[in-house]
Amino acid sequence: MCHRGESHGRAASCRRFNDVSVQDASDDRRLIAQRPEEMISLLIILLLTAGICNSNPDAKRLYDDLLSNYNRLIRPVSNNTDTVVVKLGLRLSQLIDLNLKDQILTTNVWLEHEWQDHKFMWEPLEYGGVTELYVPSEHIWLPDIVLYNNADGEYGVTTMTKAILHYTGKVLWTPPAIFKSSCEIDVRYFPFDQQTCFMKFGSWTYDGFQIDLKHINQNMGDKVEVGIDLREYYPSVEWDILDVPAERHTKYYPCCHEPYPDIFFNITLRRKTLFYTVNLIVPCVSISYLSVLAFYLPADSGEKIALCINILLSQTMFFLLISEIIPSTSLALPLLGKYLLFTMILVGLSVVITIIILNVHYRKPSTHKMAPWVRTIFIRKLPKLLLMRVPDDLLNDLAARKIHGRGKSGKRDKFSDAIAAAARSSSIVSSPDSARHQRIDGMTLFS
Repeated sequence: MCHRGESHGRAASCRRFNDVSVQDASDDRRLIAQRPEEMISLLIILLLTAGICNSNPDAKRLYDDLLSNYNRLIRPVSNNTDTVVVKLGLRLSQLIDLNLKDQILTTNVWLEHEWQDHKFMWEPLEYGGVTELYVPSEHIWLPDIVLYNNADGEYGVTTMTKAILHYTGKVLWTPPAIFKSSCEIDVRYFPFDQQTCFMKFGSWTYDGFQIDLKHINQNMGDKVEVGIDLREYYPSVEWDILDVPAERHTKYYPCCHEPYPDIFFNITLRRKTLFYTVNLIVPCVSISYLSVLAFYLPADSGEKIALCINILLSQTMFFLLISEIIPSTSLALPLLGKYLLFTMILVGLSVVITIIILNVHYRKPSTHKMAPWVRTIFIRKLPKLLLMRVPDDLLNDLAARKIHGRGKSGKRDKFSDAIAAAARSSSIVSSPDSARHQRIDGMTLFS
């Protein structure tokens, strides 16, 4: 704003300032005229913000009255000898993993806490009918409930959600958490196994005279049949839940005479076996049956040893695969592992037997001489047990060789005599009419 009596230069400057102000004002009016919707939205937001800041004065007054002189470090009791009854519940959201190798159960749960705080009691009519108040959990006293059988670095709840205060003094706090608890694994019937894991919760500092821990659904007795809430449970792709009981225990430590209550949440799981049946059991059994086929291969094929070795290597691979899945414990060996170990021993024996068979098969009179015990067992003794006889054409040939040999040298052919003795010990002499009465006919001992 310029006034009279000012110098010429200052007057010129004031005129320029007034021109700029008029131009800015005209630009603002032109902007409002061009975008009226945005300006209306901005005005509504400002009005709503102002209303929120001034709304619900009763809840604000109640919050100030309850927490103005509240000490979150002191137990909420009127007398120091009184006990705070904390009701604990577990709501399972997801079964993340059950690691057999490390024996760790990972779960996503909601941990329900409920207790009475006499300092949070009020008359709803005095505060505009407010019956519940949501406050940050960092501002009130909380029970130090932790997971005793924790297998990770976090023993307690890390996400501090808001707590619900009821006008009767009841406090409800349900924070979410991901727990890793240790679980003893029994792999005896893997993969058709059932595992029972537990989660043990209790107060870390307070004894049973200061905090009495109970299950949220506990009525009579210390055991609850359905101890875990599964209404929000997302089914696992690997495990089925069979039973979820809970039980309250009271433990006395050697250091102290006070009781320390805790709650065990048990989870019984059954494995879904389709994956392991298709990818592990069926191949193992199929490969094991292939070892029998090695004895049906002709000795001249040259593949008997190769087949047995390949089967043995395949079974070793599956055995190592099972060793990677199950925990490294000496308490129990799974039945599938015992089966593979037994079949590996049998396949190893079949390799040894196949080597012996091939060694005998490729022996010739020019390279080896028949041992007396072999002649006794396989020519004289064994044919009787197997009900075998010498074929007619071989008997005739041996008879001709025997007569010819005696005529030339007068010496007896021991091998021919052995064959003849075996033929005489046969049950029935060969003839066209008696062939149908023989038990096993037409079988040759040696070529």
